[in-house]
Amino acid sequence: MTLPLYLTDPGSLDHATPGREVTLRGAEARHAVTVRRTRVGEWVTLADGYGVSVAGPVVVADRDELTVRVERVEHVPEASPRFVLVQALAKNDRDDQAIETATELGVDEVVPWQAQRSIVQWRGDRGEKAWRRWDHVLVAATKQSRRARRPVLVPAVTTAGLVERIAGGGTAYVLHEEADTPLAAITPPTTGDVLVIVGPEGGIAPAEVEALRAAGATLVRLGPTVLRSSSAGPAALAVLSAAGRWR
Repeated sequence: MTLPLYLTDPGSLDHATPGREVTLRGAEARHAVTVRRTRVGEWVTLADGYGVSVAGPVVVADRDELTVRVERVEHVPEASPRFVLVQALAKNDRDDQAIETATELGVDEVVPWQAQRSIVQWRGDRGEKAWRRWDHVLVAATKQSRRARRPVLVPAVTTAGLVERIAGGGTAYVLHEEADTPLAAITPPTTGDVLVIVGPEGGIAPAEVEALRAAGATLVRLGPTVLRSSSAGPAALAVLSAAGRWR
C-alpha cells in the first residue's frame, strides 16, 4: 500500500538528505495528526509539489507539527511531453470533477477557459474565489494520487488568449464530436506541450472552432458517444497516456 502523502511548502525539501529531519507545520500537519490520526513510528511521504519528495517514519506528531526522519529522497523530473488540460468553465461543478480526475491521470497544467458558450462566468471576486477552489481541488487530488508534482494552475483565458497560446507553439487537440480523426489514431509528440481542449456544455461555438484551427489546433474525437465536459478531458488524457507514458 502506498504511503499517505502531505504537501509542504515549495523549496522546503531542497536540502533534505537521509538521516535529517523535516518538519511539517500548520493546517497540513493538523490534518495529518488530528484527521488522519498519524502517529509516531508510522511512515509517510512529504512532497513539495514541484518534484521533490521524502519518505520516512514520523518522530514527532503534535497537533500543529509533524516531524519525519528522512530515509528516502526522490526527485521527479518534469514530464515530457507536458499534458495541458484546457477546461471550459462549466456549471454544476463539472469542471471541478474534470480537473480532479485529470490530476489523478497525470495532467501537468490546467487552464481555465472562459469559452463563448460557458454559462459560468469568472469575474471579480467571484472569479478569484472560483480560481482558488480549482487550486484546492488540484491540491487535494495531488495528495490523493500520491504525486510529487502538482499540476500548475494558470489564470483563466479567453478564446483570444487560448488562440495566442496555440499559435505560440506546442500541439493542441480540440475534442469535437464532429471531427473525423480519432484521437486514438494519432501518435502524440514526445516533447513540448500537448493541449487537450474541452468545450462547455453547449459545445464550442463555430467561430471559436475556426479560430482554434486557424491557430494550429487539430480537431479530434474520442469515440461514437458524446461525453460530458467533466469526462471528456480525462478520457483524452487516458488515451494520450496509453500511447506513451503508460507503456
